[in-house]
Amino acid sequence: MYSTSENSIRCDVWRIIQLASTVLFLSLGSSSAFTTYYDTGARISSVRARISTGLSSTASPPSEESTTATVQKKKPRAWFPVKPEDALLTQYDTLVRGAFVRHVVMETEAVTDLALQTYLRGNIESYENLEDKMDPFGKLARDLSACVKSREEAGKVGWVDNPFHPDFVDRERNNDVTSELISPRVIEQMFQKRPKGGDVLKLKYSANTSEGNEDEFDFKGKKDQWHLCRVDDLMVDYINSEKDDSTRLMEEETLAFKQRGVNKVITNRSKLKGLGTTPIAPKFIQEGSDNLEDQDGKGHIAKTYHIATSGCQMNVADSERLAGVLQNNLKLTPAQNPAKADVVILNTCSIRDHAEQKVYDALGPYAARKRRGEPLALIVAGCVAQQEGEALLKRVPETDLVLGPQYVSRLGDLLDDVSRGHQVVATDPTLLSEDLSRPVRGHDVRAWINIINGCNEHCTYCVVPGVRGVEQSRPMEFILKECLDLAEAGFKEVTLLGQNIDAYGRDLTPRRNFADLLHYLNDAIPDGTIERIRYVTSHPRYFSDRVIDAVATLDKVCECFHMPFQSGGDIVLKNMRRGYTFDSYMKIIKKIKEKAPDASICGDVIVGFPGETDEQFQRTLDLMNEVKFDNLNTFAYSPRPNTEAALWDNQISEEVKSERLQIVQRLAAQHGMERSERYVGTTIPILVEDRNPRNMNQVMGRTRQSRQVFFDGDIDELKGKTVEVKIVEARPWSLVGETV
Repeated sequence: MYSTSENSIRCDVWRIIQLASTVLFLSLGSSSAFTTYYDTGARISSVRARISTGLSSTASPPSEESTTATVQKKKPRAWFPVKPEDALLTQYDTLVRGAFVRHVVMETEAVTDLALQTYLRGNIESYENLEDKMDPFGKLARDLSACVKSREEAGKVGWVDNPFHPDFVDRERNNDVTSELISPRVIEQMFQKRPKGGDVLKLKYSANTSEGNEDEFDFKGKKDQWHLCRVDDLMVDYINSEKDDSTRLMEEETLAFKQRGVNKVITNRSKLKGLGTTPIAPKFIQEGSDNLEDQDGKGHIAKTYHIATSGCQMNVADSERLAGVLQNNLKLTPAQNPAKADVVILNTCSIRDHAEQKVYDALGPYAARKRRGEPLALIVAGCVAQQEGEALLKRVPETDLVLGPQYVSRLGDLLDDVSRGHQVVATDPTLLSEDLSRPVRGHDVRAWINIINGCNEHCTYCVVPGVRGVEQSRPMEFILKECLDLAEAGFKEVTLLGQNIDAYGRDLTPRRNFADLLHYLNDAIPDGTIERIRYVTSHPRYFSDRVIDAVATLDKVCECFHMPFQSGGDIVLKNMRRGYTFDSYMKIIKKIKEKAPDASICGDVIVGFPGETDEQFQRTLDLMNEVKFDNLNTFAYSPRPNTEAALWDNQISEEVKSERLQIVQRLAAQHGMERSERYVGTTIPILVEDRNPRNMNQVMGRTRQSRQVFFDGDIDELKGKTVEVKIVEARPWSLVGETV
């Protein structure tokens, strides 16, 4: 299976020299897109230590100077419902059934280390074809693997089972294809490290030569081999209630399944009070079915759906994925009349005050339909679903499915349970597989792309970590493939999404970072396809100079920085647990203005945080006056469930919060006008997106700095095109122009 070439290219000495030369050359190049392998250990350790200590359920004690001014704290409730390490690490072998694996075989550890550096520091600009740019690991395997079959298959091994999974059957040793490629002992080593999609692991294989019999994987008579194993994707367990009843639990008088990866499936629904009837749900045509005869023939067949979305861009992107499952997998179409839809999904946001009550109010009309006996699938998704969990079923028993954000791609599986009359709560922490659903995009010029899910921060006011889960980065190659699919469909702009986008890659092995991804996408996306790359949202605590350099120099990355500051008062920032100060934030702004003077700077601010004094509020105004934001998202603080600040005794009155909010909004509009005026008289390229909704004779596009521009034009002719426009009028948040 393993052999050397006639020219001895694969001998250890030559390969070490060859790889060392490559690494030296790449390390000298200014366009290198990737970080080194050896300089990341300390950072990984520090991040892990920070995350571990940060998960304490008690708040940090206030400083002496802030005690009287700002903080009278009660002991908070546990910050995370389940600690991430408990939920995802100790349950790894239960959740993960298998992984899609590729590997490169090396003769020595030195060669392996150099090969890994080559992969991480690869200059994809030098690659001759798009296939290599899309798959740098495959190129490494084709060029350098000592295994003939690995070279031929770009390192592909395929799906391998997790030997530590409860249902594991020793299939690998009996599978000729897998056994020829990689030893089961290497697979065991790999799963012991609990890898995620995108991880590349260096593993040692020691041949067993006991009793004089060489192991079948013995390489040229040597006892040791080295493998670089890349996990492309995970197979995360989901057990359908029809297929497994081994873990039934009796709770009160309700029969419930405790499924792996799902909180609960209630199979014996209670009858609705006052009616004596059980709610019913429609049936679904599964993907691959051409007619209704493929179904069980019982009940109403779902044909239409309605999704109501609230909240941030992440929720919008999730709704597009939900629509993709419903349309592409279940053959549903959007309802012309939402009140008559067969499937209703409320994709909810829990950031703002009274979010839960708004959801319950919105559920009312649909619950009434269920009570009238209509076959409707009623689903609550998003952050309120994750936050409320099973309480939603108790409050609104007509609800069929409570769907946390991490289960969006599992909608089809979960609706299979719903169609059998069960109620499902899917909110348990889980590891994410690559989402294979085909999103139904809400626009045909620009698109959202999730690059990292979850957040490991624990700001004292924010509910996001508890509802979005811990950080899980997508592999860079999968992000690129989604970009290329969008380019093929004619899209011109993508926005990369993450709750804390600067955390991208720190959970991968070896560690990557967001600047790596920007370089990779900019170099790999063909010219003339996607023209603009944007991103949200940054965290000043982790923002790096490399990201500033990338935005300033890469031609596809737009000159726009979204940098939430939340407050200008250092004491407030400390009590928010933001991890930076007024001065450290301004240092970042100074670097941005030096390296990218034409860039726009946008921010977020919260006024009326518990204990915020007039002096601390003034520091917020001082920061705004120094930066002069192009756009500013303004919020009055509102206490959120399961957050520490909500329990403090020093809450600010609604009257004061409202007054301060009006002050920052007026100042933000003033700065917005100043920033808009710099464009008047200039001619700039505008990517046309849509009609002006207030003037059908005009079109709307954006500058690279994300300023909206309105001008006369035919949308059918101009949509998706970049047009040179002279700016003739400035407004606080937009511009007016005319074509040149």
